[in-house]
Amino acid sequence: MKTLVTLALLTLICYLRHSSGTAAVDAVTKDGCCPGVLQRKIPKGFVKDIVNIPNNCHPKAMVFTTVCDEKYCIDADWTWAQIRQEEFNTSKSDFNIHKCAKKGQNV
Repeated sequence: MKTLVTLALLTLICYLRHSSGTAAVDAVTKDGCCPGVLQRKIPKGFVKDIVNIPNNCHPKAMVFTTVCDEKYCIDADWTWAQIRQEEFNTSKSDFNIHKCAKKGQNV
């Protein structure tokens, strides 16, 4: 019985950990700040926009908007994000080239 309870708890913890990696941090608050940040690589073709959040916000973040209009708060101190933003600002040719695969949404 203890094994079953342990397995159920472990499954719940894994589910919560997995879901908090995307859904819990992808919302921007009304004041334009991010409640937390991710270090999640989003392929160029799915990035529609990249903006910095206001300077008075903590943690420091960039908001990556995908072709499906999902917003992700990405760690602004992460080298990968800084490089991706520089690429986005200089040449958008490799960005925003994929269509949203969500049903009922066209880009």
